[in-house]
Amino acid sequence: MRNKGKYKVPKAHAVWPILWRTAVFLTVIALIIAVLHILAEYVRDFRSEADREYVRTIATAADTGSPEERQDKLNILEQDNHAYCIIDLDGNIIESSGAVTIAAYNDKAGKFSTSSLHDILDEADVKEKEIDNIKTHVMEAAANSTFLVDDYETSTEALKDAYAIARNNPHLLDGSDNAVLTFPYWIAAPMIESQQIMFVRSELTVKIKDYTYLAAGIIIAVIICTFVFVLMIVSVIMNLSANRKLRKWLFRDTIVKGHNWLWYAVNSQDILYKRRNAHKTYAVVELVFIRYRSFVLCHSVKEAEDLLRQVVSIIARKLKKGELIAHSTSSAIPLLLEVTGEDEAKARLLDIIRTLEAIPCGHKLAFRAGVCLITPAQEKLILKQKRYIPDIDVLYNNACTAGLSIADTGDSGVAFFDNKLVDEEKWIDTVTSRQQTAVNNEEFLVYYQPKYSPSTNELMGTEALIRWNTPDMGLVSPYKFIPIFEDNGFITHIDDYMLTHVARDQRKWLNEGRKCVPVSVNVSRAHFGQEDLAEHICSIIDGEGCPRSLLEIELTESAFFDDENALITTINRLKSFGFLVSMDDFGSGYSSLNSLKDMPLDILKLDAGFFRGSDDNPRTQIVVSEAIKLAKSLKMMTVAEGVEDKATVDFLATEGCDMIQGYYYAKPMSREEYENTVIPVPEAQQPQTAETKPVQPQTAETEPVQPQTDQSNAGNS
Repeated sequence: MRNKGKYKVPKAHAVWPILWRTAVFLTVIALIIAVLHILAEYVRDFRSEADREYVRTIATAADTGSPEERQDKLNILEQDNHAYCIIDLDGNIIESSGAVTIAAYNDKAGKFSTSSLHDILDEADVKEKEIDNIKTHVMEAAANSTFLVDDYETSTEALKDAYAIARNNPHLLDGSDNAVLTFPYWIAAPMIESQQIMFVRSELTVKIKDYTYLAAGIIIAVIICTFVFVLMIVSVIMNLSANRKLRKWLFRDTIVKGHNWLWYAVNSQDILYKRRNAHKTYAVVELVFIRYRSFVLCHSVKEAEDLLRQVVSIIARKLKKGELIAHSTSSAIPLLLEVTGEDEAKARLLDIIRTLEAIPCGHKLAFRAGVCLITPAQEKLILKQKRYIPDIDVLYNNACTAGLSIADTGDSGVAFFDNKLVDEEKWIDTVTSRQQTAVNNEEFLVYYQPKYSPSTNELMGTEALIRWNTPDMGLVSPYKFIPIFEDNGFITHIDDYMLTHVARDQRKWLNEGRKCVPVSVNVSRAHFGQEDLAEHICSIIDGEGCPRSLLEIELTESAFFDDENALITTINRLKSFGFLVSMDDFGSGYSSLNSLKDMPLDILKLDAGFFRGSDDNPRTQIVVSEAIKLAKSLKMMTVAEGVEDKATVDFLATEGCDMIQGYYYAKPMSREEYENTVIPVPEAQQPQTAETKPVQPQTAETEPVQPQTDQSNAGNS
């Protein structure tokens, strides 16, 4: 499953932060206006309470009294300089005095329109469903209450007057003047019995000083809000700039002065995950500068870094628009290429490598490229299975794995990741996870391959080989697990396992009176780093009660390239403890005649490569003959491995080779088969129920044997 957030670097956006900050700013301004409006209505309601009671009293008296009393009350309003009007429920004016400046009054029509009356009654909190039947319900709904109605002489004009007065009379703000502003409004009182509504004009007085302070406060509040808003916008811009600088710093490689792995991971992942409908093929590439450390040693760190910058620059010029290049580890350069397929990817990479190899620097340059292709077919399969495309780490690791498949050559090359590599890695993981359990359960079996004298056909020795008998996979060839053990260090446990079981078998055979000959056991190169190796081997062999003379310790040629002094010391100790010591695979490609001069070995084993497909090659015979003579001169016995035909046996017998190990005489066999066919119990100690036949060499005339295909006579195999 794709890890969505692993390489998701936060980005600073400008549009949305500015939009939501603007929305907050406008909301605050709207709230200020709303609060001021509510406050103004509250002040108006509070200050008009006495006038409302006065109008209610007049309206009630005029509604319930006689015509004379009604007129008296109206006269009182005129004497108090209150304009008024009385309307019916159709909006017609019945009586009035003074100018009717009610906001809902239509001066041209001379009456209140239905919609205006609707608004007036709405001020009286008459419900919507009751307004539809005004004449029946309005008086009942508004009974015993008054409500306020706006005057069309708006507060805007009063505000202008206030500014004019304040500007012309600045002393008003210090409290030395009690000048006021008046805001007209109308008080409406229902007349229940007459089914009419009385409107009386009143005025709200506000000191100019208080009004100015209020206006100044509003202005200051707006200025503060605006200032805060501007600060927020500036903060967004600064954060955006800082984020860009941070991303630039995070994505910068200090060596090549370009982009680093994080930049590559973020951008390549974005490209791969946004291409679902593009039907493109991409190549995730790890390009490695082979022997970069060697270049540093031969030149300098500065020259190496200059060369890396030149390499990256050359590659960048060969990339298409939208393709990526970065610098990862000291010698690795990740690439993302858009290609049509494997052929184009290989051609482009080889072209890049040839160009890089031609850089004049006084040093032979080599580069390897591991490639993991992401094709539309793979993508469709992924989408069909409703799974995410693998994380860029997985893809790049696949590319690295492909590159490692050609790492040992040291030459330039291009390798592509495939399922075979996946299977190999899975097998390595399987072996590693099961290795200790296999030892505990004794799943490893000891096989024996005898060694015979070519002149007498007598059994002279045996080599112990290993097989893995797994419960689910059957018998596994050593070449499928020994290299893994050598890489992960578990091979030393296998050495101990083999020594223990061979010593145990030898003790058993001695007790049974069988013929016991020295059995050679390979001890890995890794084990010779142990200072007390000789003592360690003694403790294992002695613990099983086996005579040390019946054990031969084999060393592979590659061990001679380690600490030579330590190796010589260990060999001398092993010989002093009574063990035979031999060199395995002499002539396999790592031989050192100088090592033979210094190493006190007992036996020299000639590699099987000498005897395959070279029967008619006189040069091979010369080399083998001289090697045997050299061993004899150094007082060492010789063993020829992998011998499969009689002609070779005759030649080796003529040259004085001491022992032959190979399919001509016997293949590797299980312990039970070795006991029964090679070292059976002597006739004097077994029931005479069957005739015991001596071991005969397998000749072409008697029983032809097919050449071995797994080279199972090498090392611990």
